[in-house]
Amino acid sequence: MPVLVMKFGGTSVANLDRIRRAAKRVGVEVAKGYDVIVIVSAMSGKTNELVGWVNETSPLYDAREYDAIVSSGENVTAGLMALTLQEMGVPARSWQGWQVPLKTDSAHSQARIEEIPTDNLNGRFDEGMKVAVVAGFQGISPEGRITTLGRGGSDTTAVAFAAAFGAERCDIYTDVDGVYTTDPRICTKARKLDKIAFEEMLELASLGAKVLQTRSVELAMRYKVKLRVLSSFEEQSDEAGTLVCDEEEIMESNVVNGVAYSRDEAKMTLVSVADRPGIAATIFNTLSDAGVNVDMIIQNISEEGRTDMTFSCPTDQVARAEQSLVAIKDQGELNYAELVADTDVAKVSVVGIGMRSQSGVAAKMFKVLSDEGINIKVITTSEIKISVLIDRKYMELAVQALHDAFELDKAS
Repeated sequence: MPVLVMKFGGTSVANLDRIRRAAKRVGVEVAKGYDVIVIVSAMSGKTNELVGWVNETSPLYDAREYDAIVSSGENVTAGLMALTLQEMGVPARSWQGWQVPLKTDSAHSQARIEEIPTDNLNGRFDEGMKVAVVAGFQGISPEGRITTLGRGGSDTTAVAFAAAFGAERCDIYTDVDGVYTTDPRICTKARKLDKIAFEEMLELASLGAKVLQTRSVELAMRYKVKLRVLSSFEEQSDEAGTLVCDEEEIMESNVVNGVAYSRDEAKMTLVSVADRPGIAATIFNTLSDAGVNVDMIIQNISEEGRTDMTFSCPTDQVARAEQSLVAIKDQGELNYAELVADTDVAKVSVVGIGMRSQSGVAAKMFKVLSDEGINIKVITTSEIKISVLIDRKYMELAVQALHDAFELDKAS
């Protein structure tokens, strides 16, 4: 039988009524002749609650215990979905990550998938099971411990299963009906895209767009997984949602195709660092070892052998960054005058594969922000994106102004 992967996010399984609604969608696909692998998230709000309990108990927690706790939300949803399907007369069984097994490395709370053996589930499909309901977001380490894949990891689980089982497609059901040019809650002119290139989606996901987890897009691009983003609250058709696909499948595209933002950003500066070979390696190896996800990096011009080093990171990792950098200063491995953290900034980015062949995008972006009186603190670029750090209070204004300036409400 052909295999279909269907992933339901937290809002799609937020209560029993929504689980029943999702189960009916699964039943429709089973009736079409598919063997279905359903990947489920925890019920809406449950993971946040579990993370809150962890932080309240142990702010600098043991990541192995963190994984044991926060993975439990998906287990509940998987069992309830399987029971609901059984009540509908659909042969279904729930699977936790370790039962598949979904094998990962040992990087707790940010584990990476290493292998998904198919024999176990395929054997059950051969015996008559029609739906395998798999708890998303989780796997098992070589040491036999539960691991989690990072927030949004159920998307990655779904794409990985689609790749491993050669699925006909992978449908991601969420609370939005596709990928938009920007967040419709901020900009009423935001337009749903029928198609978006893997590279654009990858940039948007990494820059703050929360429709798909970054690693899920990486996997889909690498293994050519047909990926659709759909709403679990609307009637579906074959053309519904947004197809994430190869650039070659898109006939024409705007120069800029989306505006992304991330409000949970912090700007950190090491003031007066010794400017010598290896200093950057010392700083950023230390931050990496502490689990700090560094994004933008700027080094100022050296004066009298000293320089300032600025970088951005998520606000919830500032404490870890400060602790690790203070520790190596105390140990004499790094000398700096001051560590300054600004947690009141946001990142705004424009993304588009059309930027490869058209100049002037950066100049236009900077002029738009200047006209709105918005000061730019940090700038980074890549082949298809430009990102800036600005004061958080101007974030929504910047998104709306850029969306208007690049006329993203109009199709190409």
